[in-house]
Amino acid sequence: MAFWFNWHAEGVEHVPLQGPLVVACNHISELDPLCQGLFLVRAGRRPRFLAKSDLLEKWILRKVLLGAKQIPVYRGTGDRGPVDASVEALGRGECVVIYPEATLTKNPDYSPMQAKLGIARIAFEAGAPVLPLAVWGSHRFMPRRGERKDLSFGRPIMLKASAPMDLSGFAAGGVDDPQALRQATDHVMAELSRLVADLRARYPKRWA
Repeated sequence: MAFWFNWHAEGVEHVPLQGPLVVACNHISELDPLCQGLFLVRAGRRPRFLAKSDLLEKWILRKVLLGAKQIPVYRGTGDRGPVDASVEALGRGECVVIYPEATLTKNPDYSPMQAKLGIARIAFEAGAPVLPLAVWGSHRFMPRRGERKDLSFGRPIMLKASAPMDLSGFAAGGVDDPQALRQATDHVMAELSRLVADLRARYPKRWA
């Protein structure tokens, strides 16, 4: 990863070296966890991702993901397990990475879609700050199904984090207040969308 791509990382100084941290990421490619994971590792944090359970069906991936203490998500079941596991990890001062859209974006321009409410619920329950972290360029190397790949050596991968966000001001109505959860989630996604738009505008034209 470090060798093949031309990395541009901004906002590393915003990543706190200690304490609980929820990281909210946009999702434009299956390559994103490795990109955003590398950013966080280089910033001094070990990320724990919420990973869809489909990835556990292959025994090699299952062994790797569970061995690295990633958190499986069984989508569509209403299972609270991922929320509880995330809150427990944050209680130990860990770094939990979430894709709030819960899937690859379906927007034609790869901008973030409306997010699920899980990220706000986890942040509320854990009392943890949320760090927005955007990536751009990974979707050209490993695009959505049906789109053409470009495996060229040296492709720029741009990442940018902004300052951690305190969502406690939205939590006055409690962790089960759907309006508060939606407002907090939209607040995070607005900042994540701003970061994505900034990276897209500055991405080198010859690679775009």
